[in-house]
Amino acid sequence: MQAPRFNDVKVGDQLPPLALPAINRTTLALYCGASGDHNPIHIDLDFARKARMPDVFAHGMLSAAYLGRLLTGWVPQTQVRNVAIRFTGITHLGNQPTCTGVVTEKFEADGEQRVKVALRCANQYGEDKLLGEAIVALK
Repeated sequence: MQAPRFNDVKVGDQLPPLALPAINRTTLALYCGASGDHNPIHIDLDFARKARMPDVFAHGMLSAAYLGRLLTGWVPQTQVRNVAIRFTGITHLGNQPTCTGVVTEKFEADGEQRVKVALRCANQYGEDKLLGEAIVALK
């Protein structure tokens, strides 16, 4: 992977978007196995309905992992200095997540050239599911 160079990046530049397939029960089962998070609200329809949800829904950290993939598709993981996110909505079955990022600031800190990236994970209807920001070191 050829990481972008600090001098070539401008405020307002967009990261290549990461479009993902629709969330389905298989996605949730695979994430349960990979993460060890077997919370029944994500995999047990009866449990979800008892919690007054219409169906199971995606783990918030699954969408967070997708944002991590967005970043590491742009730069190597070793260049990611910080990621902060907040959950803003539930990702339901059938939702198709798309992760995006926009460079919002360029600066120097701790002897490194860095950029701040606004992060967003939204579904196919444009509804935000996660928002956040990342700090990335560039050369």
